[in-house]
Amino acid sequence: MGFLDDEIARIEAPPRPKEKRSRLPLIALAVLLLGALAILAFIALSFSEDRSVVVIPLEGEILTGDFNTGEYVGSEYIGRALRRAADDPLVVAIVLRVNSPGGSPAGAQEIIEEIEYAKEKKPVVVSMGDLAASAAYQISAHADRIYANPDTLTGSIGTVWTFVDMSGWMDEEGYAVDVVKSGDKKDMTSPYRNRTASELAYAQKVVDESFEYFISDVVHERGVDRALIADGRIVRGEEAVRIGLVDEIGNLFDAVDGARALSNN
Repeated sequence: MGFLDDEIARIEAPPRPKEKRSRLPLIALAVLLLGALAILAFIALSFSEDRSVVVIPLEGEILTGDFNTGEYVGSEYIGRALRRAADDPLVVAIVLRVNSPGGSPAGAQEIIEEIEYAKEKKPVVVSMGDLAASAAYQISAHADRIYANPDTLTGSIGTVWTFVDMSGWMDEEGYAVDVVKSGDKKDMTSPYRNRTASELAYAQKVVDESFEYFISDVVHERGVDRALIADGRIVRGEEAVRIGLVDEIGNLFDAVDGARALSNN
């Protein structure tokens, strides 16, 4: 009867209370979900309508290299910023804010290559500040649209090579410089003497070839009348619109709005 007594006792015994499960895993899961939602909300706010258009400043004289001092800016520095914005899926358009007197033709050519890369993926718009001249204008000409202020100074389409001649002063002061060189034009940029007729003719050839590349590029990109810009003059923003160097009068915020409109976002 022992077995039967045990079964009766088990049946008549009150039910055991259920073991309490720890709430810690549920709390941890809730915290993780809230954290993920917070991160997603931050990303959404960071790339809201006001931030979906990236503004890249191009300020100072343009040179090749990777630097940005305010006075000088490197083609690699600007090129990297353009490529990063072009490859970012959360960026819908790019505004290049140009405030530069120009600079190295080679530096401008490197930046232009990155503008063309970016344009394959999204609109690139230029907003001109006080000055966007010479090589800075050549860069701007490759944008999908250009904005300038009425008194922005732009244009200056041309190439220049300047030589300094200190030989007169050196003669007066009794200075002399001896040069040993491998070719007759190797020291043609020297400030210690004047240029020969042959050297000046060669320098003019280099300048003319560089100018032809420059002006042909601008005419191709903008469709402007070559005769209106061949003299290399600076023009105001209002005149630049009239002759086709600039599309529209407007400030940076107008350019941002225009870039967003081009992206259809």
